[in-house]
Amino acid sequence: MILLSHPTGNTFARAVLSGFHQARLLDSFHTTIACQQSDWLVRMAPPKLRDELLRRQYDLPRVKIVTHPLRELVRLAAPKCGLEVLTAHEQGWASIDQVCHQLDRAVSRFLQPDQATRTKNTSSQLTAVYCYEDSALHTFKAAKSRGLKCIYDLPIAYWTTVQKLLSEEAERLPEWEPTLIGTQDSQSKLARKTEELALADLVVCPSKFVYDSLPEEVTKANRAIVAEFGSPPADRLLLQKHCRASGKLRVLFAGAMSQRKGLSDLFAAMNLLARSDVELVVMGTALAPMEFYRKHFNQFTYEPPRTHDAVLSLMQSCHLLVLPSIVEGRALVQQEALTCGLPLIVTANAGGQDLIDEGKTGFLVPIRSPERIAERLSWCADNRDRLEEMSELASQKAALTTWENYQNKILDAIRLVVEQQEPT
Repeated sequence: MILLSHPTGNTFARAVLSGFHQARLLDSFHTTIACQQSDWLVRMAPPKLRDELLRRQYDLPRVKIVTHPLRELVRLAAPKCGLEVLTAHEQGWASIDQVCHQLDRAVSRFLQPDQATRTKNTSSQLTAVYCYEDSALHTFKAAKSRGLKCIYDLPIAYWTTVQKLLSEEAERLPEWEPTLIGTQDSQSKLARKTEELALADLVVCPSKFVYDSLPEEVTKANRAIVAEFGSPPADRLLLQKHCRASGKLRVLFAGAMSQRKGLSDLFAAMNLLARSDVELVVMGTALAPMEFYRKHFNQFTYEPPRTHDAVLSLMQSCHLLVLPSIVEGRALVQQEALTCGLPLIVTANAGGQDLIDEGKTGFLVPIRSPERIAERLSWCADNRDRLEEMSELASQKAALTTWENYQNKILDAIRLVVEQQEPT
C-alpha cells in the first residue's frame, strides 16, 4: 500500500493517484484542500474562490483523503484581499513553499503517531510513500524510520541544472530576471532539494531532459525512471479545423509569461520575422506589467488564463504552438496542443523531445535562438498546405502518449522497488 501526498492535486498527481486507487494500492492521499459541490465552504465562498475550490474534487472515498487546508486557503484568498505579503516567495506565511512544508510536516506526523493511535491512523500494509519535490523531506525521514520505500516525483529538472540555466538567463537578459522566480531561491531551499533526493529510493522523471539533469550517482544506481505524461483524450474535442483554413497564421504561446519559458526569444523571433500574415497569441499569467511585454513586442494578442477546456478551445483556433523554454520538466501544454492538431516548435528543454518527428509533428530549435524560431515560423507561413498534414500527424502522435502508460510505468517501477522489503 502506498501513501501519496501533493499540495494541490495537479493533473499528473491526479493520474498517479488514480492509478494507485485502481490498482488497489492507495493507502491514503494527503493534500491541502479536497472539496465537494455540497460542502459549506464551497457554498459560502466568493465565485472566483469557489471555482478554485471545485478544482479540488477527487474521485476517491473520503476516508482515503486527509486534508490540511489552512495555509492553502490563505494562499488562495490573500491576493484577492490585497495581502500579497502573506504569499511572498519562500518567506510568506502562506507562500507555496510554506504550504508544501506544512503538508510535509503533517504527513510525517501521520506516519509517526503514538503507539495508541498507530493502528488507527496508518495501515499495517503500508510499504511506500510517494511525494513531490519541496514537500518530501520530513515525510521521507519518517518513512525511513519505519522501513518504507520513498518515491520522489521530480516534475522539473534537478535544481543544479535549473539554477545554472536561469543564472545564465539573468546575465543574458537582466531585464527579464524578475520573471524567472527560481533565481530567488534560497540556499536552504536548494539544500532541502538535495536532501530529499538523497533519501529517495526511486525518482520519477517526466522526460529524458529531467532524467539527464540528475546527478550521475542516481542514474548509475538505476534509481530513476522516465514516465512521460499522458495526453488528453481526443474524444473530448470537437475539432474546429475550419477555423484554420484561411487568415493569418496563428501562433500560440501558452504558459507563465516568463523567460524560463523563452518568451523573450519568441518576441525577438517575431520582431525578426516582421510578417503581417503571422499573428502571435500569448495566453498565460503575466509576471510583469503588460507594458513590459509590449515594450519587447507590441503586436501580440493577449489571452488570460482560463479553464482547461477553454484552453483546448483556444488551441483549436490556432495553427502552431511555440514554446522555446529554457528549463522545464515536461510542459504538458505540448501534448494538449498536439491533441488539438497543433504542430510544435519547441526546445528539447521543454521536455517533449520525443514528441517531435522533425518536419512532421513539429520542429526542435535550440534554446536562446530567436533566429531559428523565426526561420521555422517563416517556413510554416510559406507552407500552409503542409500544415494540414502535420496537424493530422500531430494528433496521431498525441494519441500514443496515454495516462494509462504513465501510470503503468510508475506502478511497475514501484513494484520492483517494494519487492526489496517486507511490509511494516
